[in-house]
Amino acid sequence: MRSSSSELLLDQQEELRKRKLAELAAQKKVVKPIAGRTCREQALFYSTAILAVIAMSAGSSLLFLVPLYVDPAISTLASNFVADPVTCITTRMEKLTGLANCSWSSCREGCTSDAYHCTHIYVSYNESSSVNYSLNQTDDAVLLVNIKGCGYPPSVLCVNFTETYGIEGTEFPCYHSRVNRTVVLSHYERDEQVAIIIHYFAVPFVITLATSVALCVMHCDCRCHPTTHHKRGRRPRIQDLSDGSLGVDVDLRHTTSYNSDIAAIRPM
Repeated sequence: MRSSSSELLLDQQEELRKRKLAELAAQKKVVKPIAGRTCREQALFYSTAILAVIAMSAGSSLLFLVPLYVDPAISTLASNFVADPVTCITTRMEKLTGLANCSWSSCREGCTSDAYHCTHIYVSYNESSSVNYSLNQTDDAVLLVNIKGCGYPPSVLCVNFTETYGIEGTEFPCYHSRVNRTVVLSHYERDEQVAIIIHYFAVPFVITLATSVALCVMHCDCRCHPTTHHKRGRRPRIQDLSDGSLGVDVDLRHTTSYNSDIAAIRPM
């Protein structure tokens, strides 16, 4: 009997195990449908990605455009160069070597590295065509390719600049600064400097600001919630506890207790 009951129990367990395995296999075959995103969620996702890329690109571009283009343009406008050119004459050109001698250069390709070789070009010019020539004459003025004296190809080619203006006795139109008369440029246009500031600073800055505000509005709750004002309850009136009232109260209590003590010790 025991053997038959144990065999029956084993058969039941085996049947339960097979049924469980069949249920697990059926569950594996059933693939749960993945809930797709709605059109609004997809539009929010892609618009966020596009705005984030634009904001990062415009913001990072300012790190390179400001020192390379915007800062020289602002310095050029601050120097207040004349709008009408004057005639400059090259007086001499010096080619020097060493950091001590190359604190500045008339033209240098590259503005970030130290200059071990430099070229100094000096010119003289007359500010106006007046009769007294010597009063408006400026000698040993420094000729620069731009306000920083450096740049990058193809806009700045120092070989061509030196060959054009470095020969002694060369006459050419130039623009001198009203702030520092010894600083002279071979080319100057005020509208060009203003355009550089607008294109290389104002436009990227506005794009960065606009995209940042758009991302903030899309993902932050910028609504103003009205604040609830709680009415303060009236404070209970404090009883007047002046020195006079306290003294009267103490005297009355003392008199009452004294009379009660006398009545207690009086013989019956």
